[in-house]
Amino acid sequence: MPTTTVQSAQSQTDPYLERLFKARAIIISGGIDQELAERVSAQLLALSAESTEPITVYLNSQGGHVEAGDTIHDMIRFVKAPVRIVGTGWVASAGALIYVSVPRERRFCLPNTRFLLHQPAGGGGGTASDIAIEAREILKMRERLNKIFAKATGQPFERIEEDTNRNFWLDAEAAIAYGIAGRIIESANDLD
Repeated sequence: MPTTTVQSAQSQTDPYLERLFKARAIIISGGIDQELAERVSAQLLALSAESTEPITVYLNSQGGHVEAGDTIHDMIRFVKAPVRIVGTGWVASAGALIYVSVPRERRFCLPNTRFLLHQPAGGGGGTASDIAIEAREILKMRERLNKIFAKATGQPFERIEEDTNRNFWLDAEAAIAYGIAGRIIESANDLD
Protein backbone atom coordinates (compact mmCIF):
# COMPACT_ATOMS: atom_id res chain seq x y z
CA MET A 1 0.00 0.00 0.00
CA PRO A 2 2.66 2.63 0.83
CA THR A 3 4.46 1.88 -2.49
CA THR A 4 1.25 2.59 -4.44
CA THR A 5 0.81 5.90 -2.61
CA VAL A 6 4.38 6.96 -3.41
CA GLN A 7 4.02 5.95 -7.06
CA SER A 8 0.71 7.82 -7.32
CA ALA A 9 2.24 10.93 -5.80
CA GLN A 10 5.22 10.74 -8.16
CA SER A 11 3.01 10.26 -11.22
CA GLN A 12 1.05 13.37 -10.21
CA THR A 13 4.14 15.55 -9.82
CA ASP A 14 3.45 19.04 -11.09
CA PRO A 15 5.53 19.57 -14.28
CA TYR A 16 5.79 23.30 -13.47
CA LEU A 17 7.31 22.56 -10.06
CA GLU A 18 9.80 20.20 -11.69
CA ARG A 19 10.82 22.93 -14.14
CA LEU A 20 11.08 25.50 -11.35
CA PHE A 21 13.27 23.09 -9.37
CA LYS A 22 15.58 22.65 -12.37
CA ALA A 23 15.68 26.44 -12.79
CA ARG A 24 16.44 26.80 -9.04
CA ALA A 25 13.42 29.06 -8.65
CA ILE A 26 10.74 29.33 -5.97
CA ILE A 27 7.49 31.28 -6.25
CA ILE A 28 5.96 32.82 -3.13
CA SER A 29 2.55 34.19 -4.04
CA GLY A 30 -0.47 35.09 -1.97
CA GLY A 31 -0.93 34.98 1.78
CA ILE A 32 1.93 33.91 4.03
CA ASP A 33 0.84 31.00 6.23
CA GLN A 34 2.25 27.88 7.86
CA GLU A 35 1.53 25.69 4.82
CA LEU A 36 3.44 28.06 2.54
CA ALA A 37 6.30 28.28 5.06
CA GLU A 38 6.58 24.48 5.10
CA ARG A 39 6.56 24.24 1.29
CA VAL A 40 9.10 27.04 0.79
CA SER A 41 11.37 25.68 3.56
CA ALA A 42 11.33 22.24 1.92
CA GLN A 43 12.13 23.73 -1.49
CA LEU A 44 14.98 25.84 -0.07
CA LEU A 45 16.51 22.86 1.73
CA ALA A 46 16.17 20.59 -1.31
CA LEU A 47 17.66 23.15 -3.70
CA SER A 48 20.50 23.94 -1.31
CA ALA A 49 21.26 20.23 -0.85
CA GLU A 50 21.32 19.81 -4.63
CA SER A 51 23.86 22.60 -5.24
CA THR A 52 25.23 25.87 -3.91
CA GLU A 53 24.27 27.65 -7.14
CA PRO A 54 22.01 30.68 -6.50
CA ILE A 55 18.31 30.22 -5.80
CA THR A 56 15.88 32.85 -7.12
CA VAL A 57 12.70 33.57 -5.16
CA TYR A 58 9.88 35.40 -6.95
CA LEU A 59 7.75 37.16 -4.33
CA ASN A 60 4.27 38.63 -4.72
CA SER A 61 2.43 38.71 -1.40
CA GLN A 62 0.01 40.77 0.61
CA GLY A 63 1.60 39.37 3.77
CA GLY A 64 -0.02 37.23 6.38
CA HIS A 65 1.11 35.36 9.47
CA VAL A 66 4.27 36.95 10.92
CA GLU A 67 5.69 33.74 12.36
CA ALA A 68 5.31 31.99 8.99
CA GLY A 69 7.14 34.97 7.46
CA ASP A 70 9.82 34.59 10.15
CA THR A 71 10.25 30.94 9.19
CA ILE A 72 10.82 31.73 5.52
CA HIS A 73 13.04 34.74 6.37
CA ASP A 74 15.23 32.59 8.63
CA MET A 75 15.37 29.61 6.24
CA ILE A 76 16.52 31.85 3.38
CA ARG A 77 19.34 33.03 5.62
CA PHE A 78 20.03 29.47 6.86
CA VAL A 79 20.62 27.59 3.59
CA LYS A 80 24.11 27.45 2.09
CA ALA A 81 23.07 28.42 -1.43
CA PRO A 82 22.84 32.19 -1.94
CA VAL A 83 19.28 33.43 -2.45
CA ARG A 84 18.18 36.41 -4.51
CA ILE A 85 14.65 37.77 -4.39
CA VAL A 86 12.61 39.41 -7.14
CA GLY A 87 9.63 41.42 -5.92
CA THR A 88 6.63 41.54 -8.24
CA GLY A 89 3.19 43.09 -7.86
CA TRP A 90 3.22 43.86 -4.18
CA VAL A 91 5.56 42.97 -1.37
CA ALA A 92 3.66 43.74 1.80
CA SER A 93 3.82 43.11 5.54
CA ALA A 94 5.21 39.59 6.19
CA GLY A 95 6.11 39.53 2.47
CA ALA A 96 8.39 42.53 3.07
CA LEU A 97 9.97 40.66 6.00
CA ILE A 98 10.81 37.80 3.63
CA TYR A 99 12.06 40.25 1.00
CA VAL A 100 14.69 41.80 3.30
CA SER A 101 16.11 38.40 4.31
CA VAL A 102 18.83 38.74 1.67
CA PRO A 103 21.50 41.43 1.31
CA ARG A 104 20.33 44.55 -0.57
CA GLU A 105 22.46 43.72 -3.63
CA ARG A 106 20.38 40.54 -4.06
CA ARG A 107 17.01 42.32 -3.68
CA PHE A 108 15.48 43.03 -7.08
CA CYS A 109 12.04 44.22 -8.10
CA LEU A 110 10.10 44.71 -11.30
CA PRO A 111 9.16 48.31 -12.22
CA ASN A 112 5.57 48.22 -10.98
CA THR A 113 6.23 46.53 -7.63
CA ARG A 114 4.75 48.25 -4.57
CA PHE A 115 6.01 47.74 -1.03
CA LEU A 116 4.11 48.05 2.25
CA LEU A 117 5.56 48.23 5.74
CA HIS A 118 3.37 48.51 8.81
CA GLN A 119 3.15 47.43 12.42
CA PRO A 120 1.81 43.96 13.23
CA ALA A 121 -1.87 43.62 14.03
CA GLY A 122 -3.30 41.22 16.57
CA GLY A 123 -6.46 39.24 16.52
CA GLY A 124 -6.37 37.96 20.06
CA GLY A 125 -9.39 37.61 22.26
CA GLY A 126 -10.30 35.95 25.48
CA THR A 127 -9.92 37.09 29.04
CA ALA A 128 -8.51 40.48 30.00
CA SER A 129 -5.31 38.75 31.15
CA ASP A 130 -4.94 36.97 27.80
CA ILE A 131 -5.55 40.20 25.89
CA ALA A 132 -2.89 41.97 27.99
CA ILE A 133 -0.39 39.18 27.25
CA GLU A 134 -1.24 39.38 23.52
CA ALA A 135 -0.72 43.17 23.55
CA ARG A 136 2.73 42.80 25.17
CA GLU A 137 3.70 40.19 22.58
CA ILE A 138 2.59 42.43 19.71
CA LEU A 139 4.70 45.29 21.09
CA LYS A 140 7.73 42.99 21.33
CA MET A 141 7.07 41.76 17.79
CA ARG A 142 6.79 45.33 16.49
CA GLU A 143 10.13 46.28 18.04
CA ARG A 144 11.81 43.14 16.65
CA LEU A 145 10.44 43.72 13.14
CA ASN A 146 11.42 47.40 13.21
CA LYS A 147 14.98 46.41 14.17
CA ILE A 148 15.10 43.96 11.24
CA PHE A 149 13.87 46.64 8.80
CA ALA A 150 16.26 49.27 10.23
CA LYS A 151 19.23 46.93 9.75
CA ALA A 152 18.08 45.82 6.27
CA THR A 153 17.45 49.36 4.97
CA GLY A 154 20.08 51.39 6.80
CA GLN A 155 17.33 53.68 8.11
CA PRO A 156 17.47 54.77 11.76
CA PHE A 157 15.27 52.66 14.05
CA GLU A 158 13.30 55.79 15.03
CA ARG A 159 12.41 56.50 11.39
CA ILE A 160 11.27 52.92 10.81
CA GLU A 161 9.22 53.11 13.99
CA GLU A 162 7.57 56.35 12.84
CA ASP A 163 7.01 55.19 9.24
CA THR A 164 5.50 51.84 10.25
CA ASN A 165 3.12 53.39 12.76
CA ARG A 166 0.62 53.44 9.87
CA ASN A 167 0.62 51.78 6.45
CA PHE A 168 3.79 52.96 4.68
CA TRP A 169 3.61 52.43 0.90
CA LEU A 170 6.55 52.79 -1.48
CA ASP A 171 6.79 52.34 -5.22
CA ALA A 172 9.86 50.66 -6.71
CA GLU A 173 11.95 53.84 -6.98
CA ALA A 174 11.03 55.00 -3.47
CA ALA A 175 11.88 51.51 -2.16
CA ILE A 176 15.38 51.84 -3.62
CA ALA A 177 15.83 55.30 -2.10
CA TYR A 178 14.59 54.00 1.27
CA GLY A 179 16.92 50.99 1.19
CA ILE A 180 14.37 48.20 0.89
CA ALA A 181 15.05 47.27 -2.73
CA GLY A 182 18.45 47.03 -4.35
CA ARG A 183 17.68 47.37 -8.04
CA ILE A 184 14.78 47.60 -10.47
CA ILE A 185 15.01 45.06 -13.27
CA GLU A 186 12.90 44.61 -16.40
CA SER A 187 13.86 41.14 -17.58
CA ALA A 188 15.40 37.89 -16.37
CA ASN A 189 18.57 38.85 -18.25
CA ASP A 190 19.07 41.65 -15.70
CA LEU A 191 19.68 39.03 -12.99
CA ASP A 192 22.92 37.85 -14.61
